This record gives sequence, structure tokens and C-alpha cells, in this order.
Amino acid sequence: MNNLPDFPWDRLEPYKERARAHPDGIVDLSVGTPVDPVPALVRDALAGAANSPGYPFTHGTKALREAAAGWLRRRHGVSVGEQDVLPLIGSKEFVAWLPTYLGARRVVFPELAYPTYDVGARLAGAEATAADGLLKLGPERADLVWVNSPGNPTGKVLPVEHLRKVVAWARERGAVVASDECYIELGWEDRPVSILHPDVCGGSHEGLLAVHSLSKRSNLAGYRAGFVTGDPVLVKRLLEIRKHAGMLMPQPVQAAMTVALGDDAHADAQRELYAARRAALRPALEAAGWRIDHSTAGLYFWATNGQNSWDQVSKLSEIGILVAPGEFYGSAGERHVRIALTATDERIGAAVRRLQ
Repeated sequence: MNNLPDFPWDRLEPYKERARAHPDGIVDLSVGTPVDPVPALVRDALAGAANSPGYPFTHGTKALREAAAGWLRRRHGVSVGEQDVLPLIGSKEFVAWLPTYLGARRVVFPELAYPTYDVGARLAGAEATAADGLLKLGPERADLVWVNSPGNPTGKVLPVEHLRKVVAWARERGAVVASDECYIELGWEDRPVSILHPDVCGGSHEGLLAVHSLSKRSNLAGYRAGFVTGDPVLVKRLLEIRKHAGMLMPQPVQAAMTVALGDDAHADAQRELYAARRAALRPALEAAGWRIDHSTAGLYFWATNGQNSWDQVSKLSEIGILVAPGEFYGSAGERHVRIALTATDERIGAAVRRLQ
């Protein structure tokens, strides 16, 4: 395990301390953790299932799988069988361990990317390749290709044509495409589309996996609630591995997740909160000298004032605002910072006043 990088967020501590020293307190826009309440109907479902003395099923309840399949069909035009849905203990654990599950020897992921794609490759002892243009790889082969749309950290949405090319490239080489779609309900200027949508995959899910999370949609980051679906053969294989490994979602969380996936009203209300915060913060950042690149979806602004990312982190920490340096997401991000929208209305308002 000595090939793992140091945990990057530890390097933010000095800037966090500086931001905390602001007379009006810190505005933490660095990590992107939800701050709004868990919906009442979800909390009620969790409490109602609290008397769960037995082991839960790795595959989850039929009601949970049906709720996930119904949500995909209703909201994203994707049809999957309920038996092809597999609950996850949060999507991050799956991202980290999928290369190991697949026995991957080479993993490809975006040049600007969630660091766990690289960590997962390292855990599997696989070669990690950061490449946005798969066609540039030519005849080279890969076992697993990650795509992330809307992307973290940039908020970029991959168009249908691009996703089609990725699927075709991977199928020609026998590679699995895993699409991290945890921000798919948060399209702003652009509308994200799933890798499993017929316009992308031609109606066949062969070799494809879509990974979803309720952390952002339903404020369930603390519940560790997600799921993967796609190729029935792959899902069945993953189910067997996870049975052996004891990867079990607690029964009360399954009940809460079932209710959350079946209700769109709370997700729409949460989306409106983020839209309002976005509308307040963006013009303040731009007026203060930051340019916003991409960021047409998701929960972050990918911003730059032209300086080194750490210089930008330092500058904002002086007025009590903490952001993440783009360098955390790859060398291509060394001139950007990632600014999260996951703060209360009051804290977003404080950030706007300080930027002014």
C-alpha cells in the first residue's frame, strides 16, 4: 500500500485555520458535504426500520431495487431490471474497489478527476492512465474506463456523441465503462445523460455500469446510500463478490433509500436551494476577478483568477473562505480552484459580502 498518495485534504489545514480566524467565522466551500436537513420522510423510514436484528441481503430488498429502477426510468429515461440493481455502501467504496473486483490491469479516467479513480487503480495494482481523449490512446487496451458526467471537479457535461464514442471504443477492446453519475440530477445550463440511455448505448447495457449516489440528491451522505446498475452479467458477478466480502447495506438504510428514490418532491426542493445559492455566488466571484469554466452542472464552480491554485486558496482564506485547490484533481487543475455550493444560505451570503 506504499504506492498510495497522501490524503490531499490534510494539506488544507493551515488555510482552514486561517479562514476560521475570520471575525465572522469560516465559510467552508471546500469539501462539498451536504448541510441541509435529511428529508423527514426519509428519517421516518429509517426509524421505522430500526428494529432489524437479522443480517440484511447484499442484493437489497426487492422494494429498494424496484425504487431505483423506477427512479431511473422516471427521471432519466433508462430501463433496467430490478434484479440488475445492486446497493452500495456509498458510491466511494465502489469506486475504490471496482478495479480490484474486475481484476483490472489498466484503468483509464479523466485528466481532471475525483482522486479515488486513481486510488482504486493503485489498490488493484493496476496501471492508472489519465486521458480525456480515448481516441488518442489508439490501439492501446484498457480493462476499465471511468467517465464522470457531470464531472467533479469541473461540472462539465459530456454530450451524447462523446459518450457514444467512449462506449464504442471500449466495446472494440473488451473494456468495461463505468459511469459515475452522482450529480446527474443537477444539470443547470446543460442536461446530463446516463451512459445507459438508449441514445448513448444503443439499447444494450453490455460492458456498461452506472454508479449513483443519494448523498447530494437527498442529503444522505451520512447514510452511505448508493447503487450500481447496468450489464446484468457484470452486476451478477459483482453481487457474488460482494456477498463473499460482506458488503451489506444496513436494513434501516435500505428502507430510507427506498423512500428517497420514490419521492421526487424533496429532490426538486433541494435542487432549488442549490440553484439559488449558485445564482448568488457566481456573480460575486466573477466581480471579484474569478472566471468560471465549464460548471454547467453539478455542485461546484471550477474557477480561476489566473494564479496558482494554492495562491488562490490562500487569498480566499484571508477573507475566511475555504476552497479546494484544483491540483487535488490532477496537474491540469493547477490554475483553478473548486468552489462548492454546499453551504447554508447564511454562509453563502457571508461569502458574497466578503467577495464584495
